[in-house]
Amino acid sequence: MFTFHLKKSAGPAGPRLGEMQTAHGVVETPVFMPVATYGSVKTLTAEEVGELGASIILSNVYHLYLRPGVELIGGLGGLHRFMNWPGPILTDSGGYQVFSLAPFRTLSDEGVLFRSHLNGDQHFLTPEKVVELQETLGVDIMMCLDECPPFPAPEKDVRRAMDLTHRWAQRSLAAWRRGGQALFAIVQGGMIPEWRREQAQALAELDFPGYALGGLSVGEDKDTTLAMVEATTRELPEGKPRYLMGIGTPEDLVEGVARGIDLFDCVLPTRNARNGMAFTDTGRVIIKNAAHARDPGPLSPDCGCHTCRHYSRAYLRHLFMSREILAYRLLTFHNLYYYFHLMARMRQALADGRFAEFRRDFYAKRTEGGILSG
Repeated sequence: MFTFHLKKSAGPAGPRLGEMQTAHGVVETPVFMPVATYGSVKTLTAEEVGELGASIILSNVYHLYLRPGVELIGGLGGLHRFMNWPGPILTDSGGYQVFSLAPFRTLSDEGVLFRSHLNGDQHFLTPEKVVELQETLGVDIMMCLDECPPFPAPEKDVRRAMDLTHRWAQRSLAAWRRGGQALFAIVQGGMIPEWRREQAQALAELDFPGYALGGLSVGEDKDTTLAMVEATTRELPEGKPRYLMGIGTPEDLVEGVARGIDLFDCVLPTRNARNGMAFTDTGRVIIKNAAHARDPGPLSPDCGCHTCRHYSRAYLRHLFMSREILAYRLLTFHNLYYYFHLMARMRQALADGRFAEFRRDFYAKRTEGGILSG
């Protein structure tokens, strides 16, 4: 069972408030999905992720296919039971891995032949196979296999990737068993707005349950990214959810919501936590900096997370410099809480009709506090 209800909308490319109904629960949008590539959000249990405020998570079928194996997970009751996550799950198809592991793969119209980055074993994935794998996992939202062109790339290569992605979307749609799981198509087209609009229109005619914007944040500047988002969202059906793949600084989330995006995912809050960076309303805190060595205050005085309520910057710096695992956990607690709270504040602002005011205040605090605070 999958439905999407649009509660409020400011137009085709404006901020919107919605609700997705899935077989594993309701998701209020706009929403941020923490990344659980291998079936876990790094350093945290599924229970902790839920307690922090996650309503939906993202896993990756490519990585789960290689290890431990989709058939194994399916035989143990599916991905929800395997990782003890009761809520909705979206799986990425592996299209980005096709892009990032280019030396290990060969593309054809039929599919992708690649060698495992783990042991060199050869595998062949087709659009139909990728849908089958995700259905076996039992996830709530599945992504079509796509090709993500690099940036920069010759226009002929961008066009080929765009056309291949469209043909694969058609084949994925034909293979989809429609058993209560939603299938999202992915819009490609490089950094050419006309091609982005063209593919968005073509995919919209196929009437997928939802649509994703792929092939962005691959080396282009932020203005170009946002221009591609605007060009795409204007052509997508208003009554279907829109997912901006793999993009997620706090500023990205605010600007994506402003342009009509409903779903986001990114490794930044968890990866940056393990690298000693904390996100706050006034900017980013680099915990290893010497300025924090004797600081008794929290990462953010206005934050209600467990880390900020119980631990000082001085203690967090000590843990991080000592390479204690607890440092990574506590910083991950904080960063995910910050992301979920940021999305909740945006949803409330949208419900109250004051998103423009929220957006101004968001940037005003960062100007006052410094985008890269010490």
